[in-house]
Amino acid sequence: HWSDLVDSSSAFEAIGCTPDRCMNVLFSSGTTGDPKAIPWSHVSPIKCVSDAYYLHDIHPGEVLAWPTNLGWMMGPWLIFAALVNRSTIAIYDGAPSGRDFGQFIADANVTMLGTIPSMVSTWRSSECMEGLDWSSIRRFSSTGECSNVDDMSYLMDLADGKPVIEYCGGTELAGGYIGCTMMQPIQAASFNTIAPGMDAVILDPSGEPGSSGELYITPPSIGLSTKLLNADHHEIYHAHSPCGPNGEVLRRHGDLIDRGEDGFYRAQGRMDDTMNLGGIKVGSAEIERVLNTLPGIKETAAIAVAPPGGGPDRLVIFAVPETAEKVDEEVTLSEMRETVRKNLNPLFRIHDLVVLASLPRTASNKVMRRELRGTYQE
Repeated sequence: HWSDLVDSSSAFEAIGCTPDRCMNVLFSSGTTGDPKAIPWSHVSPIKCVSDAYYLHDIHPGEVLAWPTNLGWMMGPWLIFAALVNRSTIAIYDGAPSGRDFGQFIADANVTMLGTIPSMVSTWRSSECMEGLDWSSIRRFSSTGECSNVDDMSYLMDLADGKPVIEYCGGTELAGGYIGCTMMQPIQAASFNTIAPGMDAVILDPSGEPGSSGELYITPPSIGLSTKLLNADHHEIYHAHSPCGPNGEVLRRHGDLIDRGEDGFYRAQGRMDDTMNLGGIKVGSAEIERVLNTLPGIKETAAIAVAPPGGGPDRLVIFAVPETAEKVDEEVTLSEMRETVRKNLNPLFRIHDLVVLASLPRTASNKVMRRELRGTYQE
């Protein structure tokens, strides 16, 4: 109990520090595909709190639940977003995949439930959350992956049509660059605004401003990282970015965004070799390093493919066997799934396996994953 930990006479002495003093370090594969150590400063929580207040309408009296952990940015985000806005965090001891979790949400009178799209898809398939009293929920929030309209519509129906705040950003932003506010119309699987305090531009393949293409962030803004512990920050985010339409310095983030004629933004996946699997960003190289250790496998290439109707990325593996002998694809796929589950994350489930004699490469011997992605989707 809180009263056993801190009594009414306890006093805490404030400790002063500079705004850029490191408070925690998170790892992310966003933007480049390689894990980066990203320090959060004492400015980072301001971004978390701002996004919670303006995009999610978090205020005193709210009860927030978001299945996450402190290794993913949504863990520290939740702590700052809830407590600084004087709200309550509802913590469930167990997996969020079954009805027990849904009953906990009802019993705790949760007012905002955070999700990832693949989790919603699981709930929809199992129907485990149907018939529960989720009347206390005012809105959901969804992040980590591209959402599917049907799944998000189903989620809203579980709470009598309450809206879903789509929220997209990154560890290196300490929050989101695009989201929704409850003051504007909301559509399933869509964003209705760039995050307050930020600006961004969508550049088409020719580098001109457009309604569809890669989104670049226009700095400065509170929350944006300014250094990395294991890489050159400028090289990662700015060196290879074009200038804005008026000569602005732009910051690369790597997401493809489409803005429809209705004014809503929709996520279209990644530009690079980074994938969002189970709400977690992971680089192709991390998965390939694990799979390349399997007996009989010479090399692999991992790509993420969006399903035809949209929604969370599906992990597809291209594999080259060590010999020309025929491979039992069903057995190999099973072995790969188990290897990824044990050595990386059980949320990284392989959707399909394609066996090739060789992988397409550039003149500099880099695997052409974009070509593999295009071939698979044809």
